[in-house]
Amino acid sequence: MNRYRYGVYDDGPDPLAEPYDAARAVDELGDRVLDGSTARDALRELMARGTDGLRGLDDLQRKVQQRRKSLERSGRMDGMLERARELLDKSVEAEQEALFPDPSDDARFREAQLDALPSQTAPAVRELADYEWRSPEAKATYDELRDMLRREVLDQQFRGMKDALQDPAGSESRQAMKEMMGDLNQLLEKRQRGEDTEQDFADFMDEHGDHFPDKPENLDELLDQLARQAAAMQRMLQSMSAEQRQELQELMDQALGDMDLASEMGRLTDNLKMMRPDLPWSGRQRMRGDEPLSLGDATEALADLADLDALSDALSQDYPGASLEDVDEEAVARALGRQAVDDLKRLQEVERELERQGYLTRKGGELELTAKAIRRIGQTALRRVFASLETGGRGDHDVHDAGAAGELTGTTREWRFGDEQPLDVVKTVSNAVRRRMVDTSGPLLRPEDFEIRETERRTRAAVVLLVDQSFSMVMNDTWRTAKTTAMALHALASTQFPADAIEIIAFANLARRISPNELPDLDANEVQGTNLQHALMLAGRFLDKHPDAEPVVLVVTDGEPTAHLDRDGEWWFSWPPGADTIALTLAEVDKMTRRGVPISFFRLGDEPRLAQFLDDVARRNGGRVLAPEGDKLGDYVVSDYLKRRSGRRAG
Repeated sequence: MNRYRYGVYDDGPDPLAEPYDAARAVDELGDRVLDGSTARDALRELMARGTDGLRGLDDLQRKVQQRRKSLERSGRMDGMLERARELLDKSVEAEQEALFPDPSDDARFREAQLDALPSQTAPAVRELADYEWRSPEAKATYDELRDMLRREVLDQQFRGMKDALQDPAGSESRQAMKEMMGDLNQLLEKRQRGEDTEQDFADFMDEHGDHFPDKPENLDELLDQLARQAAAMQRMLQSMSAEQRQELQELMDQALGDMDLASEMGRLTDNLKMMRPDLPWSGRQRMRGDEPLSLGDATEALADLADLDALSDALSQDYPGASLEDVDEEAVARALGRQAVDDLKRLQEVERELERQGYLTRKGGELELTAKAIRRIGQTALRRVFASLETGGRGDHDVHDAGAAGELTGTTREWRFGDEQPLDVVKTVSNAVRRRMVDTSGPLLRPEDFEIRETERRTRAAVVLLVDQSFSMVMNDTWRTAKTTAMALHALASTQFPADAIEIIAFANLARRISPNELPDLDANEVQGTNLQHALMLAGRFLDKHPDAEPVVLVVTDGEPTAHLDRDGEWWFSWPPGADTIALTLAEVDKMTRRGVPISFFRLGDEPRLAQFLDDVARRNGGRVLAPEGDKLGDYVVSDYLKRRSGRRAG
């Protein structure tokens, strides 16, 4: 009888998990945008912090830094120098012990030779190369030293070869190594000339594959391995003191000279530098551990540190054209393990889904929100406003039914948030029945099942929202609410009242029209000035293009006019407001009055001079002044829009 055991699936992402809801991610982006972030910063923050149980890049970055610190404390780079010194001292001491009982002049001469050895390890090893040892133990220890140097020098460049070598000093091994390196250099140089090397690589591995325990699958993989180690060796030398660097370099040169590989190794290093100039071939790195590392282990540690630095840069996504696809999954797996790769893949899926479903697009290598995403964020802003309407008291700015007015057109469409048209019950139920024939899960009715009966609008409005963009809006902490209000108003007009014409004008020292695509990244202006005159001038031009529409002009500001345009089109700033600024601003107000357009002013803050100015202007124009608290601004603006758009011409 078969027995089965069940447990948590841990071999990658859950294959039964539902696809990530990209729209929900856009809603989170929208919340961040409406809280003051730019669209790009909001996306970066979403990926950095994660979402809905999904760990973000910040968590992976923390793990990278923890791994980095652990690696830095794993040992010291001078391990081979220390080991070489130990073996040298041991061999000399054994030889001196063997010479001490011998009364001959030859013994004294040899003792003098040993006493005169240089204090540095490398010159001492070189001078003992031709010494005739009396002590077999001393000679064995010295041979061990030379053998260790050969193995370590090869291991630092050809990682893992140390264990594969039987006798690095033997003539057969030396000749095999020389032939391998010669063929390797020819292969790399052929690649540099742009020639096809696929078959050459296969032939190379057939002949020399035993030298490469990791068994690279292609030339690029082999090149990456070798260049990574060579670059780490260069950085290790630069990280040492001048004395250590000189000593280590001399020991390595001796080892390579013993094997007749010095010229081929230099040629290999030059080829690797030329073919992989992107690697960090220079720089200093600290290793703060107590354990002395072999040359191969030290270079591998430095190579790992360089990999971690590159991984950290990729995870930061703080460079032009950054994409999560740039992050090397193999590097993540090596540094952080399988679970981290799964987290990365889920984040990549979010980014891909946002692009695939049309919420993000790449322009010049940079991710940008599409019109679809901006509409979705506008709906988020609208939900915030309507939440305020539902929870707030119903006062002078109540919202009356504005969506169901008009004659039925006989057509239907899918219900959207904010729709108030009559529900088509037959179409709605039919949609639900057809859907459940395919998918029986979930509720009987879903939002996408609902359809409404369209009505013909009796009123068309031309709406202008003038938003103060001066720096004081940031200082007074009202800019975020103003931007949210602008997005909500645009979303409401474009979805519930598509026949309406809407214009958003931002004004500081100058005024300008704002396209819907600009709204998410719109920020306050750091230049001083509140040029209401210019804003009203642009608003008037817009209204003149729509003479048959109900005009609605809404002004959001927290300060008196302090700037104006002169006859030459130059802007002037003055504080307190100058007579010319006030006069020219009132002239534009009077033009609105002659058009028959009452202006609704939304005053932010309780500055007495501003309150007095707006009250005077409203009386002059026949408009009104509302003074909402910051979080109620959207409530007031949307309510006023809904009232004004069904104004005098509606009947």
